[in-house]
Amino acid sequence: MCTGIVYKHTGSHYIVKDKTSGNLFLCTVSGKLRLHDMQTTNPIAAGDRVTFEPLSYNAGVIRNIEARKNYIIRRSSNLSKQAHIIAANVDRAFLIITIELPRVILEFADRFLVTCEAYKVPASIVVNKTDCYAAEALQKMAHIEKIYAGAGYTVLPVSAYSGHNIAALRTATRGALCLFAGQSGVGKSSLINAIDPSLNLRTGSISNYHQKGMHTTTFYEVFDIADGGHIIDSPGIKGFGLVDVDKNELYHFFPELFRYAAHCKFTMCTHTHEPGCAVKAALGHHLISPERYDSYLKMRDDDGGKYRIMDY
Repeated sequence: MCTGIVYKHTGSHYIVKDKTSGNLFLCTVSGKLRLHDMQTTNPIAAGDRVTFEPLSYNAGVIRNIEARKNYIIRRSSNLSKQAHIIAANVDRAFLIITIELPRVILEFADRFLVTCEAYKVPASIVVNKTDCYAAEALQKMAHIEKIYAGAGYTVLPVSAYSGHNIAALRTATRGALCLFAGQSGVGKSSLINAIDPSLNLRTGSISNYHQKGMHTTTFYEVFDIADGGHIIDSPGIKGFGLVDVDKNELYHFFPELFRYAAHCKFTMCTHTHEPGCAVKAALGHHLISPERYDSYLKMRDDDGGKYRIMDY
């Protein structure tokens, strides 16, 4: 038996990198393997650590999945009862956003960050395409930096085109398994190419008509970075419903709300209407951004965001 990490999932097959030799094996899943009880479209995900049996020099069968330290999961449709695991065993998730082309959707960003908090994945925000923003977009970028820095997140403005802050992003990913996630067209693959040009990943452009991202990445896939570390490139995300986040515990996953919630008058405060609510008081004193609080209310109204489709 060998141990390895799942680098890619394509249909019923998984590409696994052997931990000892570094060789890649195209694996199927053993029929006797008991997969996770949760209903997911992919019970094995990029980043999973597995035990597999080699059948030839490049083929094998996965016999066991090791316990995950964390994972990121989403529900993509109002009607679907199934969820999709984006990645497992992630050291840090980088949410890639752009101010324009495509336009950033803050509720989408907040849903992703709430999921990272709920499933214990450290997260940072990367604002790409800073080279092409005019004054108005730069002002909006500064406002977004203020919002998320106030919530406790690191925000890094970069440009895959000009190279602005790419060295800092390269340093942040070194020696870790990182996920790059975001809407289509924000430049995830371009950023990975900027970090390690030898990878030469396929990239696309923005549709002039819709001003939306065009899909170029179709599978979640791990790439080894030349100077150390691994990055999971991901397809553009359209739907992001929360999974197993109770609306009464939702505020736990907004760090700035949780910071003040302990001072509320009532233990079971929902932070929506109760007297003596410290969260509402902090909002009134501009210590919590109205945009983040609005996202909180929308997710609560959506029963914790379990089934809502966010389609951009």
